[in-house]
Amino acid sequence: MAHLSEDDAGAGPPPRGHRWAAFRQTPFWPATVLMLILAAAAGLFAGSYTYSMANPTPRLIPTAVVGQYEQDRGRAFLAGLEKALDTSVRVHPYRTRTAAHEAIEQQEVFAVFELRDDGRNAVLDVSGASGASVAELLTKTAPAVGEKLGVHVTVHDVNPLQEGDPRGLAIFYVSLAAVIIGFVGAIQLSVHARSLTPVERILFTAAYALLGGFAIAATVDWLLGALDLPFAESWSILALTMFVSGMVFTMFNTLFGRWAMLPTWGLMVIIGNPSSGGAVSWPLLPSPLGLIGRWLPPGGSVNAQHTAVYFQGHQHVFPFLVLGGWALLSCTVFWVWRHRHPGGREKSAVTAEEP
Repeated sequence: MAHLSEDDAGAGPPPRGHRWAAFRQTPFWPATVLMLILAAAAGLFAGSYTYSMANPTPRLIPTAVVGQYEQDRGRAFLAGLEKALDTSVRVHPYRTRTAAHEAIEQQEVFAVFELRDDGRNAVLDVSGASGASVAELLTKTAPAVGEKLGVHVTVHDVNPLQEGDPRGLAIFYVSLAAVIIGFVGAIQLSVHARSLTPVERILFTAAYALLGGFAIAATVDWLLGALDLPFAESWSILALTMFVSGMVFTMFNTLFGRWAMLPTWGLMVIIGNPSSGGAVSWPLLPSPLGLIGRWLPPGGSVNAQHTAVYFQGHQHVFPFLVLGGWALLSCTVFWVWRHRHPGGREKSAVTAEEP
């Protein structure tokens, strides 16, 4: 009968801590982490879009009023509209319809209400371009409320959507394309053009943003005819959006290395796109998203593009400040901590020299 040596006799299963350490050195560890992250990301992605878009409910609708709205029937109509919509109708009085319509062009109000003929008739001017979902709600609800009060309500869409964009979603889709391709491009640069210097990386990000923005605008306008774009302005907005999205990933890649996709996806896709106001107008979004969305790159992009297409001559500076601010922040962070970025020719040369 063979005898066990002292070493064999003392051998046993490795301690639990050693087994855990050994597991973390195997390829199964990062694969397991990614598996859990992807599962959580899938749930968050579905949850964020469902929360913001599945059941849009108006919270606050700014509405211009002119004429005899202070009469009893006018006040009763506005109160009935609030009750039917389960929301607050914020009233903005104007002396003339012209001034009220200018407020629509400035995107300060979503509709104009005028009571006429001692309260027997009313005109409600909605703006489909201001928010298709809001205009649809008002168009369905206002006549029903008026009928209960003995007021005949006529509804006009004074700023309708373009024929190729009947639901008002085209701008959301083109902005979504710019956002996603923007950071995917930066990911590909980090993988396939790893040795780019910081200046070169910024320049190539700007270059693919310019080309990509042109491609999106040309496809949507010239090829498909879905939108009649103010081409130069829309191109510049899309290019700026792609550049910002690419540099946001580059910033996070500098700060978090290989996990940069997590904050990028969270900021730009899980939070940014649902709260952008592109698919569901801001008055119908849950209030936190409606507030946050204006300050994130997707919201700035949709806001600027929406005004460029449907409210030409009334462009606002705020969405460009949002996009420009994110571009400045991401470029500054990347430049200040560029030594931490995994790319660069010097690091690539060191890696190549290692045995």
